[in-house]
Amino acid sequence: QVQLVESGGGLVQPGGSLRLSCAASGSIFSGKSMGWYRQAPGKEREWVAITTGSGPTNYADSVKGRFTISRDILKNIVNLQMNSLKPEDTAVYYCNYVGPTGVSYWGKGTLVTVSS
Repeated sequence: QVQLVESGGGLVQPGGSLRLSCAASGSIFSGKSMGWYRQAPGKEREWVAITTGSGPTNYADSVKGRFTISRDILKNIVNLQMNSLKPEDTAVYYCNYVGPTGVSYWGKGTLVTVSS
């Protein structure tokens, strides 16, 4: 069984920074992808960033150059450093892990609000 627990959300002013963390437990394979998604009020969930083991990272165009995803394989933690935050980044941010059988696991989410 896999569990994902996000933390680090909160209220921040435009231009500010936040660091989200996702602690994973259970059967986590380092070669499988972990990532972050977000869902803004009234919108569908969208992909933000992904990292695969020690491989490359990818970002949505809307966050490229502002967000950085990192993963500590030994501790099973994936972080999302968010800089230059904009009001349109306001959303619930979810951690995601896709296991070797293709099953997708989700955390409960952490709310990020960017507002002055």
